Amino acid sequence: MAIQIGDSAPDFRLAAAGSAEPISLSSYRGEKNVVILFFPLAWTGVCTTEMCTIRDSLGRYDELDAQVLGISVDSPFALNAWSQEQGLTFPLLSDFNREAAASYDALYDQLLGFKGVAKRAAFVVDREGVVRYAEVLEKASDLPDFTALQECLSAIS
Repeated sequence: MAIQIGDSAPDFRLAAAGSAEPISLSSYRGEKNVVILFFPLAWTGVCTTEMCTIRDSLGRYDELDAQVLGISVDSPFALNAWSQEQGLTFPLLSDFNREAAASYDALYDQLLGFKGVAKRAAFVVDREGVVRYAEVLEKASDLPDFTALQECLSAIS
């Protein structure tokens, strides 16, 4: 069932690119709002555009007291190499087992011949763990509404 605004955000604990320590959503509870960005695959054009757009506006997310987390089904090793290549300075998390994407109803049955790829999706989770923004895109070529993400964060910060 699709995640709705007002739902409790499903927790996850995922391997972080370049780190021995996994990151959980619940570790931000009471501390920061969180922007969760599921994306299909590292090293693809639209995913690179999306993550670099976030990288280039990360200061604005910091001003809004938000932690950005990028999540894909790529391995943490692939994500680490891609993150370094692109100069990404926010955590990229590996949902290699596809559990987080499934819990957010953000998983394609098939994309480009691959089974179980994360849909491009954006969620804002407030400090109490409540979903305040939810956007799951069916077309992998579409980007999330970055303006709406920031407006949501402004409203809850």
